[in-house]
Amino acid sequence: MRTRVTLLALLCAVLFLPTANAGEVHEYQLDNGMKVFVKEDHRAPVVASMVWYRVGSSYEHNGITGISHVLEHMMFKGTEKYGPGEFSRIIAENGGKENAFTSRDYTAYFQRLHKDRLEISMKMEADRMRNMKVRDEEFAKEIRVVMEERRMRTEDDPESLTYEVFNAGAFLTSPYRCPVIGWMNDLEHMTAQDIRDWYRVWYAPNNAALVVAGDVDPDAVFALAQKHFGPLKPMPDLAPPKPAKEVEQLGERRITVKAPAELPYLIMGYKAPVVEAGNNEDWEPYALDVLASVLDGGNSARFAKNLIRGRQIAANAGAGYSAFARLETLFLFDGNPAQGHTIPELETAIRKEIDKVKDELVSKDELARIKAQVIAGEVYQQDSVFYQAMQIGRLETVGLDWRLADAYAERIQQVTAEQVREVARKYLIDEHLTVAVLDPQPLDGKPPRRAAPAMRH
Repeated sequence: MRTRVTLLALLCAVLFLPTANAGEVHEYQLDNGMKVFVKEDHRAPVVASMVWYRVGSSYEHNGITGISHVLEHMMFKGTEKYGPGEFSRIIAENGGKENAFTSRDYTAYFQRLHKDRLEISMKMEADRMRNMKVRDEEFAKEIRVVMEERRMRTEDDPESLTYEVFNAGAFLTSPYRCPVIGWMNDLEHMTAQDIRDWYRVWYAPNNAALVVAGDVDPDAVFALAQKHFGPLKPMPDLAPPKPAKEVEQLGERRITVKAPAELPYLIMGYKAPVVEAGNNEDWEPYALDVLASVLDGGNSARFAKNLIRGRQIAANAGAGYSAFARLETLFLFDGNPAQGHTIPELETAIRKEIDKVKDELVSKDELARIKAQVIAGEVYQQDSVFYQAMQIGRLETVGLDWRLADAYAERIQQVTAEQVREVARKYLIDEHLTVAVLDPQPLDGKPPRRAAPAMRH
């Protein structure tokens, strides 16, 4: 689940790289409530421009799951001014690349262009923020595209299907239980008017943030934002979704998924906290991040060393955790048993590795190596203006301060071995565990379909 570079020798150096390479972030706000963030990076004459909306699948309710993702598709189908596909064609003609993505907590649209073409993308993004036209015939075509995407990427991929069922069982009241792409029944009954209503409520300047990173002048970018986004009217009385706190889990849950597949698959998830807005003293999410890397931080981490190469129980084994989300999340483990081994053997082996981090302190050398890997991974991603814009937009739209990105390396460096052991003992407990197993069924002579590449909108 996690890929880290092994750079132990650079531990001392990387601690100083974030401030050395990172440009200053300039923050503005338009009169209509839209936030604007500009991060300078003058190493190349390129720019990444992103518009982030504070809406994703966790904002949806039963009956309309997947609507944020479908709306993302429809945003490429034109406005009163630009016809279907015109946005993408114009960006390409100007040497740029563009696309979009939807997650649980946000939807974002981005372009990567030469700095001289920035105004073109901003002009068109401002137009489709309030002037998108949902044509019935375009919706009818696009909803079929989304349903086929769901079939290919989830229903015909046994591991993705298992993860979806697992997730729905791990969460009972949290909106994170629903898939971003939506349940098929909801997609089948979705209407063009549903899209219009969702768009009208959430796609407004006071629910959006513009993030621009690259070879730009901040004041000039803000002037462009005022010119193109400033005239847009905000959505009055826009209210964030009501709190959707997950009920406390009081015991282990187990799920079996029977589907045609070649290999069995195991997923284990423990309820885990995330970074909370305004709580700058909380070290636990950062310790959990380090813990995930102790277990699955590359070829020298414990899973690779002990389960895959050493005992050869696992063909694959991973651990994953993200500290930045709007709601409580999961600390995840997954894997496939090696040939000749079983799911129970793999689960037992993973549990033994968990018990080790609960019982024994991570050594100084191992902790130093892990910190170097985590920090270096963040540092090297700063070479991308796209990633720099991603960091700011993601934090802003989940309700966190973008400055957390700058403090990340320091917070990781402050994590102690005792803290890693403490979070393992506190959160990796059976009472908060959900386990899902893919039980392979006969393929009937047909090879299993793997997840399709992301569809172009």
